Amino acid sequence: MRLYLVQHGDALPERLDPERPLSAAGRQEVEAVARLLAGAHARVAHVVHSGKLRAQQTAELLATALAPGTMPEAMAGLSPNDPVEPMVRTIADWTSDVMLVGHLPSMGKLVARLVAGDERKPVAAFVPGTVVCLERDEANRWTIAWMVRPALAARPD
Repeated sequence: MRLYLVQHGDALPERLDPERPLSAAGRQEVEAVARLLAGAHARVAHVVHSGKLRAQQTAELLATALAPGTMPEAMAGLSPNDPVEPMVRTIADWTSDVMLVGHLPSMGKLVARLVAGDERKPVAAFVPGTVVCLERDEANRWTIAWMVRPALAARPD
């Protein structure tokens, strides 16, 4: 099973828009990452997000490319400061590939908890729009298969 953990794309500052939608640059970066992953034949059965607008918009862009015909859904436990243990327990029952779109610090803590066994041991350096792909083996151990930051997906000028 693969689990894709995503930090939402770059968002407008709260002073400009309290809802914090994706910025134009954030939208372009997420679209570039989506194209890169689709070109590599990445596919997921479900895309879920925190319910915050910037995460929802990121999830919609990624779902269009990686989960055609599905609609992303909001899920509790993916907000910035949510504890990770409830999500760890939820993920343990999943058997199909899923993409989670959330926020820092919770995405970083979730990767650390799954891979290193301790949410306080950072193992992945997120920037807005980052995707970390984890794989679970037969012994239920998680490893990082790969990681993509938007700069890697940008088209050369």
